[in-house]
Amino acid sequence: MVDEVGASNALDRGVWPRNATVAVAISVDVDNETLVLSQGGDGPGLLSQGRYGARVGLPRVLETLRRLSVPATFFYPVVSTELDPAGLAAVKADGHEIGLHGWIHEKCGDLTAGQERELALRCADAMETAAGTRPVGLRTPYWDFTPHTLPIIRELGLEYDSSLMADDQPYELLHRGEQTGVTEVPVSWVRDDAPYFPDDALGKQVLAPREVLRIWQDEFDLAYTEGGLFSLALHPHIIGHRSRITVLRELLSYIASHSGVWFGTHADVARHAAARREHPARR
Repeated sequence: MVDEVGASNALDRGVWPRNATVAVAISVDVDNETLVLSQGGDGPGLLSQGRYGARVGLPRVLETLRRLSVPATFFYPVVSTELDPAGLAAVKADGHEIGLHGWIHEKCGDLTAGQERELALRCADAMETAAGTRPVGLRTPYWDFTPHTLPIIRELGLEYDSSLMADDQPYELLHRGEQTGVTEVPVSWVRDDAPYFPDDALGKQVLAPREVLRIWQDEFDLAYTEGGLFSLALHPHIIGHRSRITVLRELLSYIASHSGVWFGTHADVARHAAARREHPARR
């Protein structure tokens, strides 16, 4: 199983477009009510927590990104686009990338290989209709990547995945030792808002928002020193609360205050990494 999905050809540090020192890739998982719905929940209280993401969180995130002209990648479950088409339209209007994030935030590991494939194909078609362009990247719901996921990614012709964690730098995915040409834009629980701010009724906030700001600043500082990639995964219903959106605004302002920062979508990062694999000398 260790060799089922492997990692190879990690992008060298310090080889970013425009001779930038560091790359920054912000992503937003627009889960909203699908986290409850995917688990069979129908309680108005829990659903209202997810609805906060569409009504309040997403506009705040978009305004924050707009303020500093930061491009981002929004990973959408199909059901989220159906429940909040106005939010999707706002994301599109601001020119952000839209990626795949399942149908209703289902766990791929709960599906058979055939079910996972069928649902992924339906997701790609539905998202192309909703977004107006066919997505080129996937983030699996719950970051639940099965032995069947990579073959499905290749069948769909996707350029990248963003669900795995084998490196800080973008790298090429291997399937049983074979090069696939698919780039992984890695994630990390350290650079995700969900572990610090649980959104369920029984969850306990692990750290105060400004303590999380310090962690993310430290992550960026070392990425800057190394010439690496700083990525961040956010959720509107989590980061959108007042004290937390303040932290995001301060973090992005802090990052933007540095020279040599290249902000890119996940597709931008993946395409740069793929081009470097084909032409190592090209900047």
